[in-house]
Amino acid sequence: MKYSKYITLFFLIFSLQSCSDFLEQEPGTQTSIDELLQNKQGVITALTGLYTELEANVRGERFAVYADLQGGNIKFTPTASGTSRGQISPPGNLEQVYSFEDLALTSNFKSFYDGSYDIINQANLILEYTPALKDATEEEKNQITAEAMTIRAYAHFLLAIVYSQDYNYTPDASHLGIVYNTKSIKAGIQYPARETAANTYNLIINDLKEAISNYSSSSLLNGSVYSYFNVNSTKALLARVYLQKNDWTNAYETANDVITNSGAKLVEKDNYLAEWAKTDLPISEILLEFSIPKDSEGVAGSSMASYFGYTSATSYNKYVASDDLVNLYENSDLRKQLFLTQPLQTLVNGVLAPVNYNFTRKFQNNAGYVAFRLSEMYLIRAEAAYETNRADIAMADINIIRARANAALLTSTVNLKENILLERRKELCFEGHLFFDLVRNHKNISRNDGCISTSCSVTYPSLKFVLPIPTFNTNLNPNFQQNDSY
Repeated sequence: MKYSKYITLFFLIFSLQSCSDFLEQEPGTQTSIDELLQNKQGVITALTGLYTELEANVRGERFAVYADLQGGNIKFTPTASGTSRGQISPPGNLEQVYSFEDLALTSNFKSFYDGSYDIINQANLILEYTPALKDATEEEKNQITAEAMTIRAYAHFLLAIVYSQDYNYTPDASHLGIVYNTKSIKAGIQYPARETAANTYNLIINDLKEAISNYSSSSLLNGSVYSYFNVNSTKALLARVYLQKNDWTNAYETANDVITNSGAKLVEKDNYLAEWAKTDLPISEILLEFSIPKDSEGVAGSSMASYFGYTSATSYNKYVASDDLVNLYENSDLRKQLFLTQPLQTLVNGVLAPVNYNFTRKFQNNAGYVAFRLSEMYLIRAEAAYETNRADIAMADINIIRARANAALLTSTVNLKENILLERRKELCFEGHLFFDLVRNHKNISRNDGCISTSCSVTYPSLKFVLPIPTFNTNLNPNFQQNDSY
C-alpha cells in the first residue's frame, strides 16, 4: 500500500458537502487524524466518507462489469461515431483482464486493489478511534464499529475472490489468500504475508459475526437507509461468504434468517418490470444499494448507466447482454423483457449495417450498484438446501423465483444443481456473480457470442482465474508472494 494514501481520508472528508462547522479552519491550518477523530461528529463524517469511497470502488467500471464480462454475460457495442464508427473493441482499461492476460506491472485492476486496501485502512482508523469517543453512547459506538467492521470484511472478501483462487482450489484451502489488515497504517508500516485462503475466510467471518453482534436499531448517518450496512445486509454478506466457502449449513441458516426475519419482501410479479424501471430508487427488495454521487443540485455524477445505458442510436454505452445470456430465457419469462433491443450501426465485412444489441433495463437512468437483494438469498438457500440433501426445499425456492418471473416451474429434481446455477445467472445477471459462480463450482469458462478475446474458452483450474498483485505492492512488501504465473 502507498504510504501517501495515509492522507486520503482527509481529502475525501473535506470534499463532502455534509462537512460540519468543526472542519472549517483558518487558511493555512491543517486537521490531523487525531483531531478529526476525537469526537462523534468527526467519526461520523469519516464513516460517511468511507461509504463514498466504497461505492466508487465497487461501482468503478473494472469491478462492476468484471464477473459478468469474464463469465460470458456481456459483450461490447460498436463505436458510435468518428473514424472507428461501427468497430468493436474492448475498453483499454479492461483489455488485458478480458483476455485473461493481465500483467502485474500494468495491471488493469491496480486502482481497485489500491482502493480496496485504502478503504480497509480507513475502516481500521475508525475502529481504532471509536472506542475512546467521549461524546458518544455505547450504543452509538457499537453501531459505528459494526458498520466499519462490515466494510472492512466486505473489502477483504472482494479482494479474496479476485486475487485468490476459489476456497476449494486445494482440499484444505491451504493455498494463498490475501493480506488481511486489522491495523491502520498510522499504527506503523507493516509488511504482512498473505494468509491462507482458510485463514482469510475465517477472518472475514469473524469480523462479520462481531459486527452483527454490535448493530443497534439504526445508522447514525444521513441519507437513504438502504445505502448503509445494517444487520440484515451484513447477514446477507455473511451468507454470500458461506456460499463462496461451500459451508452449506451456515449458508442455508444465514440466508434463511434474512428471508425470514429481515422484513424484506420479494417484488411481486406484476411489479417486477416497473421496479427495475424506477428512477433514483432501487428495486424494493433491495438489502443494500450504495447511493450514487450527486452534486449540490442533486445531479448524478455517475451511475451504472455509464456502462450499460442507452439514450439513442448515436448515444449509448459500452456493455450489452450477449446472446449466450439472452437465449437462456423462455419467451414467457418477464426477465426477457428487461432487455432493451436496439439496432446499432456495426461494421460487418467492412460495411456498416444495423445489428441488434440488448441493453439491460436494470441499469438505466441513475441506477446504483446493487450490492445485495432478497432474490439472492432465496438462491443461496436453494443451493445450500440442495447440497445438504434437501432437494425438495431447493426446488421450492427456485420455483418461487421462477413463478415470479412467469417462467415454467420445475417439476423434477433431475439436474437440479445445474438449474440452480442457471437461475442465478438469469436472475442476478449484471450484478457481479457469474464468473465467481462458475469458478467456485469448478466449471470452465465458455464465451461465444460477441467474444473478441484471445481466450474465449478457459478450462478449470486455471492460474489465470485470479489477477496479479500489482508490482508496486509486491516490490514494497518483501513478504508478499505473487500469484502463480505472474
